[in-house]
Amino acid sequence: MADTKKKQVPLRLSETLYNALAAWAEDDFRSVNGQIEYLLTECVRQRKKDGKYVSQHLDEPPELDI
Repeated sequence: MADTKKKQVPLRLSETLYNALAAWAEDDFRSVNGQIEYLLTECVRQRKKDGKYVSQHLDEPPELDI
């Protein structure tokens, strides 16, 4: 049986990144929190599938062209 208890974690995002996530979440009919959880779940699923990290530069902040 899967553990359904969720952990709360503080998360700091730049305003630009937050706004981009909020717009994406709205397009996908999700909350910002739901969108972040969905994206993280997909990244973990992809890593398990490929055995590789999604990006070689995870510690570098993304450059957003918005």
